Amino acid sequence: MSIMLHGIGVAKGIALGQAYLMEHGQPDIAEYTVPDYLIDSEIDRYTSALETAREQLIELRSSVPVGVSGEVTDFIDAHLLMLEDSAISRAPTKMIRHQQCNAEWALKQQRDTLVQVFEEMDDPYLRTRKDDIDHVINRIMKLLLQQETDTQELMEPEEESTARIIVADNLTAADILQFHHQNVAGIITEHGAPNSHSAILARSLHIPAVMGAGNVHRYLRDGEPLIINGDSGMILIDSDEKTIDYYQNLQNNHKLRQDALAKLRSQAAVTRDNTPVSLQANVELQDDITAMHQVGCNDIGLYRTEFLFLNRDDLPTEEEQYENYKAVIEKIDGALLTIRTLDIGTDKPIPAIADMEGADNPALGLRAIRLSLKNLDLLIPQIRAILRASAHGNIRMMLPMVSSMQEITQVQNHITQEKKNLRSEKVDFDDAIKIGAMIETPGAALSADGFAQKMDFLSIGTNDLIQYTLAIDRTDDQVNYLFDPLHPSILRLIHRVIQEGNKYGIPVSMCGEMAGDDRYTRLLLGMGLREFSMNPSALSEVKQVVLNTRLDIVEPQAEQILKSPFHNEVRRLFEQLNSSNPDHE
Repeated sequence: MSIMLHGIGVAKGIALGQAYLMEHGQPDIAEYTVPDYLIDSEIDRYTSALETAREQLIELRSSVPVGVSGEVTDFIDAHLLMLEDSAISRAPTKMIRHQQCNAEWALKQQRDTLVQVFEEMDDPYLRTRKDDIDHVINRIMKLLLQQETDTQELMEPEEESTARIIVADNLTAADILQFHHQNVAGIITEHGAPNSHSAILARSLHIPAVMGAGNVHRYLRDGEPLIINGDSGMILIDSDEKTIDYYQNLQNNHKLRQDALAKLRSQAAVTRDNTPVSLQANVELQDDITAMHQVGCNDIGLYRTEFLFLNRDDLPTEEEQYENYKAVIEKIDGALLTIRTLDIGTDKPIPAIADMEGADNPALGLRAIRLSLKNLDLLIPQIRAILRASAHGNIRMMLPMVSSMQEITQVQNHITQEKKNLRSEKVDFDDAIKIGAMIETPGAALSADGFAQKMDFLSIGTNDLIQYTLAIDRTDDQVNYLFDPLHPSILRLIHRVIQEGNKYGIPVSMCGEMAGDDRYTRLLLGMGLREFSMNPSALSEVKQVVLNTRLDIVEPQAEQILKSPFHNEVRRLFEQLNSSNPDHE
């Protein structure tokens, strides 16, 4: 008899295949005494496993497909930084020497100590970082135990024609990358959320995925036939032939839809009532530009610069940054390039900055523009590099996580001074370069009228705006169900920013995950948004919704949604708004 379960649909598509159950529990570790004459060899064994783990992560990072969200590479970078931390790189070797224990036992003791520290923290964001500790330590442990990872075992299925649906407690972005190009049809996890690194990567790789399916292991056996719907979050176990045929037809229709989307590459994004909409790309690496060009996108609405600063002991020079930005603007033939200044905090420390030695709450601490203003060695070279690159094309500068007019004034004063310095040095730059601010906190959204009068453009970062407004950590399984773009307060803050931009005649864009989720496209258009920036993999689906939308229909519907203070009514009206769209059946 068929069984139906539900989770959260995080990556669209239909998958049919056999269950492949993965266990991510802690391996059993034996403790034994290492004789004096073998201590150095045991330490060498540990450092060798550490180095191999580093090489594996670097290889994984290089294998991230073009167009995949920068949050995925950030995730891998964070794990690389953990390998460098003394708590993992040196503490276990001291235990081996002083306790004369084996490397596995030393690592297990250190893992238990670190996890206990994180679990005792009051801040929910920091508590969830213990999962990262587990991921990194398990990688090293498997190397010490000479165990293959579950994903390596999966690389050789019993039958090449057998599609696998991975079922796990949780999966890291690294796990999902290793599934890429294997015979993996879909993913189910007991934990996880739509905006987790794993979910973002699954969407980018077009692997249907359902997360948050609690206790799914209770109902499944290895090899059991499964069907999952990544749109609705539905899981079907042991279905009959009629049901299988139905979902195979849905799967074929999904494939036809993807083929149809590919044909939109050269078509302009214009609503049915002839209003142009700007669809831009979020980019981190120059290789991502290939992905955006493949879907017919020329403009970059968000260029992340963090990768230039991570995994190094020094700071990137002005010249290094200039050459990078210049190469990007040349690669897009002078089209729009929006460069975001460094957006990083103490959760991803830069060794060259002393102020980044940890924080009680990184999400609310020294990060983004605050960090840059406190460390001018970060800010000034980046401002100069962006100004110099602006001589080669249409470049804008965007300031992350502004929260006050004082911050804007400080940055503008530095920009004015560096323009003056460049003139005296007879260096070319665009004197009229546009400077914008990211709106990522409720305080910034409520102050949008002041920002709109001082800035050339605004960009709404929905991921942080939702997190800070609703006081939830989107990576925390216990509260991530509250992460909801349709919360009335979120919609009203977004609308306020758009209104203030229109009032003062400056463009407003959106570059968070919400911008690339085509479920919200019609609503955002109805609210007045005309610039969207997203992962290149999402652009075609959003474009199709734009092409099928009439503003004279969605604007009054959006107005009705904005007036409602009740969450259930907002969701009902939202579904009604999308029901007339052939893309949301």
